Amino acid sequence: MIVVIGAGISGLTLAHELEARGVDFLLLEAGERVGGVIRSGRVDGHLLEYGPQRARRTADLERLVEELALRDRLIEAPRGLPLYVYSAGRLRRVPMSVAQFVATDLLSPSAKLRVLAEPFTRAAEDDESVGAVLRRKLGRAAYENLAGPLYGGLYASDPDDMVVGQSLRHTLRDLGVGRSLLLRALRAGRAPAPSACSFMDGLEELPRALHARHRARIRLGAAARRLSWSGSRWLVYTDEATIDAAHVVIATPAQAAAALLGEALPDAAASIARLVYNPLAIVHLHASAQLHGLGYQVGLGESMMTRGVTFNDALFRRRGVFTSYLGGARRRDVVDASDDEIAQAAHAEFRDATGVEARVLSVTRAWMPAWDRSWGEIGRLALPAGLHVHANWHTRPGLPGRLARSRSLADALARDA
Repeated sequence: MIVVIGAGISGLTLAHELEARGVDFLLLEAGERVGGVIRSGRVDGHLLEYGPQRARRTADLERLVEELALRDRLIEAPRGLPLYVYSAGRLRRVPMSVAQFVATDLLSPSAKLRVLAEPFTRAAEDDESVGAVLRRKLGRAAYENLAGPLYGGLYASDPDDMVVGQSLRHTLRDLGVGRSLLLRALRAGRAPAPSACSFMDGLEELPRALHARHRARIRLGAAARRLSWSGSRWLVYTDEATIDAAHVVIATPAQAAAALLGEALPDAAASIARLVYNPLAIVHLHASAQLHGLGYQVGLGESMMTRGVTFNDALFRRRGVFTSYLGGARRRDVVDASDDEIAQAAHAEFRDATGVEARVLSVTRAWMPAWDRSWGEIGRLALPAGLHVHANWHTRPGLPGRLARSRSLADALARDA
């Protein structure tokens, strides 16, 4: 028996892959819903995403959509939507081609020349901070107005708090980047990236479909309290039962994993507990004006609370809906403000950036793995045989990384079984 703890997208897709390989498993979820950070809902008739706003239509996702019979539910964003950075008082388009790079007002002529020198700089080194590498290779202006907000925005982190070997190195490897970021970007521009997509009732359709497919092996409201090693098997303790397991897969947030391991592996639990999560306030706005684009990030030189905004209206025709993210590593204090204070800040900064008035639909809070210097703890994490971690704080964050890890872990578990 394999016990998977946590019914977020990691645990659910692993369950799907184990089922396909004929491996016996049980999935435990402490709450009464599945999906983890993927959560969709409606306010005043408007479809809102409280976690990720979109997925990428990769080959792994295409396969999963087919297997779950979700093809007729899938919706795709228009290709070619522009992305912006708010800098020096207005939105400025991020260049996605050589012609756009030449024309962009996001960088001055001297800053563009500095970027063109990037292929002659040395490769990133594992012990450098991500911010230092991006400044060294691209120049300060391109870092503050382009690379910094775009890369840091993925994690709501400050790139100066991130280390290449713990974060950027994985991205560079996935993209096939050697020494030069610029030369790889030019090659990538020749082939279209996977399009952005979602589902008619939001991204939560995906975990709900996985739950429906594997319901017989999923227990909701079944919190795993602790683990112990019997000498030959792992024992998983819930409030109702003690479960024997040849393998245990932990697919929970870091703090929940640390609590689960506290008795059996106190050193590992302490390492996991030291991982930093970045706080975010998520504000859904409704505006009658249409804004064309994916959204915008805020330049690192700006004093805004807002980190970025997604244009759900343009992406998936969710009329008038915009999602604003405030706080993150550079403004950790934002989530301590009241809902009214957060709503007022989001509304005012959206108006200042876009020139559009909006009303607030909802205010929520979330915490994201920072992938900052605290991730050095992962290198010291040693787990005994039969115990595995499958979570966005441990290996490649993002849905493509979760799907790839589910497949490779299921292969390894099936071989052992």
